[in-house]
Amino acid sequence: MWRMWRYAAVSVIASGLSLCLAAQAAPQTASPNLVTVGWLEKNLSNPAVVLLDASPAQAYAAQHIPGAVNVDLMLYGGQERPVAEMEKLFQAWGVSPGRRIVVYDAGGTFLATRTMYDLLYHGVPAKDLAILDGGLAKWQEAKLPVTKDVPAAKAGTFRVRTLAEDVRVRLPEFLDASGDPADHVLLEALTGEWHFGAMAPFGRPGHPPHGVLAPSADFFNADKTFKSPDELRRMLAYLKIGPEQEVLTYCGGGVAASVPFFALKFLLGYPRVRLYAESELGYLADERQLPYWTYDAPFLMRDTKWVQAWGGQMVRMYTPAPVSLIDLRAADAFGRGHLPFALNVPAETFSSNLATPEALARTLGAAGVNVMHEAVLISGAGITREAALAFVMLESLGQKKVSIFTDSMERAAQAGYAPTTTATSVGPKQSARDLSIPPTAYPVNLRGGVIIAATDRAAGPYPRVFLASGTGLPAKPLDGKVVHVPHASLLNADGTAKPAHEIWSLLTKAGVPRYAELVCVSDDPGEAAVGYFILKLMGYPDVKILAR
Repeated sequence: MWRMWRYAAVSVIASGLSLCLAAQAAPQTASPNLVTVGWLEKNLSNPAVVLLDASPAQAYAAQHIPGAVNVDLMLYGGQERPVAEMEKLFQAWGVSPGRRIVVYDAGGTFLATRTMYDLLYHGVPAKDLAILDGGLAKWQEAKLPVTKDVPAAKAGTFRVRTLAEDVRVRLPEFLDASGDPADHVLLEALTGEWHFGAMAPFGRPGHPPHGVLAPSADFFNADKTFKSPDELRRMLAYLKIGPEQEVLTYCGGGVAASVPFFALKFLLGYPRVRLYAESELGYLADERQLPYWTYDAPFLMRDTKWVQAWGGQMVRMYTPAPVSLIDLRAADAFGRGHLPFALNVPAETFSSNLATPEALARTLGAAGVNVMHEAVLISGAGITREAALAFVMLESLGQKKVSIFTDSMERAAQAGYAPTTTATSVGPKQSARDLSIPPTAYPVNLRGGVIIAATDRAAGPYPRVFLASGTGLPAKPLDGKVVHVPHASLLNADGTAKPAHEIWSLLTKAGVPRYAELVCVSDDPGEAAVGYFILKLMGYPDVKILAR
């Protein structure tokens, strides 16, 4: 009886001690997976807490938080090791069931979040994992102690029971998501220099199709702490990323991608977030030579091969071609030679109807332009002011897709698609084999947020910035920040866009912010339209043009 009572008493005391330690270890922050330096200071000697320093070994040797165990990512190699080796490694770090694992790095980097991801993927419960907000930098800012002493080993008992495949994406799923940008987001955590092709560590410049640039550094404040949930939501809303989408994060080798993975999954609670561990290194290693973009929206430019394939006679003989070719040249130039099936709507028709979209719509419909098709604008000289202005006006009218033909007539002929002098037949089809283009009832469904008036207030989540696209600044003053980037500096002499990395460098050096409501303006609306087109080509999410 006495023995039973003593056993019960010891059990109660032990249970109470465990509950006490667990209570001390419970985070006191808005997110259970992000702890402050104040919390860590109070729990530094708590045996229920395991502190891991994810800094490189040399940095750890120089200084670290007392009691921290070094888990240098470059030494342990992440999840590419066999599961049995990872299990032994985690045990050597002191990982055990029920212990709270707090990971930190220098602050504002991706080493801690990647280490946390490795633990999560190998089955450590999310409730047992946390990141120290601000890392070592925030710890030292609070004038808390650091040391060079290496703590005695504290062996853990963690066993890898199952891998959390729900937080990892493989290449086939990544490719499927790339083809469905409405419901999926490929979120890239690299820099603009890498994304747009200024650097190509794996041999090919650029990024996977539909990758959305969100550098890992953008998720941190200046003091290396994570941005607040409200600020993160604002940033993601600007990038058109929402919790209803599945978000697949990637980078070069799967490390930087852990920052947005952590922020979206654990700070914002997005339900479907996964990390592509192989990232671009694995993507580019695929023997199929998978597509790779430098511009964010290269489909806004079309060449001869594409037009011939989708708008040529072969397609039109067997099915309605989903393309309306709009030649913007004057009637005499059009008559001397144009692409087969092109419709002549001179550029003057667009510029003279800036204030009368209804009249423009009637002209387009009579010419055979179908609002549900992709409208390909042909200037004969690539991305001209006239082509860019027509691009803006068609977008404003609600055209389903709009692009600009970047080849000249001579280049089209050299590519085997000779221009014709035969007039394009516009009229009702007389038979199934009739290649006439029927006129349409072109609707006026003005799309907001394309052309705005000077009196319109800023509508985006970030401040308004004007991009002056003319040779000089506009004659009328503008109410807000103005950045001058002449439209001609963004184009090559042949009317093609400069390489994406050069455009990114030009815009960045000029001071064009990544996060802003960008409004293109010039005394010449065509010049402003070129700026608009280039910003859309580069994937800036919030771009408008100011009506002058």
